[in-house]
Amino acid sequence: MRLLLTNDDGVFAPGLVTLAKALGKAGHEISVVAPDRERSSVGHAITLTRPLRLWPVISGAYPEESSAFACDGTPSDCVLLAHEEVLPNPDMVVSGINRGPNLGDDLTYSGTVSAAMEGIILGSSSMAVSLNCSESDPEHHYETAAAVTASLLSFLEDYPLSRGVLLNVNVPNLPLGELQGIRVTRKGTRVYEGKVTRMKDPSGRSYFWISGKAEDDLVEGSDVWAVAKGYVSVTPVHMDMTHFPSLGALETNGAAEINFK
Repeated sequence: MRLLLTNDDGVFAPGLVTLAKALGKAGHEISVVAPDRERSSVGHAITLTRPLRLWPVISGAYPEESSAFACDGTPSDCVLLAHEEVLPNPDMVVSGINRGPNLGDDLTYSGTVSAAMEGIILGSSSMAVSLNCSESDPEHHYETAAAVTASLLSFLEDYPLSRGVLLNVNVPNLPLGELQGIRVTRKGTRVYEGKVTRMKDPSGRSYFWISGKAEDDLVEGSDVWAVAKGYVSVTPVHMDMTHFPSLGALETNGAAEINFK
């Protein structure tokens, strides 16, 4: 397959480099277009207020047969520029491997998932891949997530996704042989306790740090539940955010007949 790889951790992030090597070894044609620095949690931002730069990466990090470019924009910028300038009409956009999970409500913040969404908007099949790790973990098993991604791509060659649907994949931070398997899941619920912390600088002025501890609602069948149990979570996501039950209720209750005063 002709694959466009990107991420939000930066063009030299170990997850992206590991993924490119694994998928290249599996026989896929690899093109990388990724941010020149970390752009985590920027969501689906597109740069409209300044020019963007795109330049080739000259490094031994990537396989010789692949092409790699850095961009000084967001992950979604990278996908858009790649479709125009590097790899028109790729068979698949693969965003990741993200350092850290993208579960539950993380989807709305994630630059990784948003890059895959940009691929969907541009008419490409897309997949976002994340490793459920933290900086404090003694080892990050990116090779596990890369192997899972390669297997999913083989599956999708025979069973392509519906148009407008991407896969959000989260992989436990475990050796490949310790995974419990794969679960097809729905988006779960993840909230952050203590999301805003107020602190004082040396002059006594307040500043704020947005962070918080993730609290998951471990309902069976959700993505947060699957990863907590050692399964790879595969969640189909689509862009149509219309709530159809409310659409019908608003029409039935006469919302379209409201008189303006």
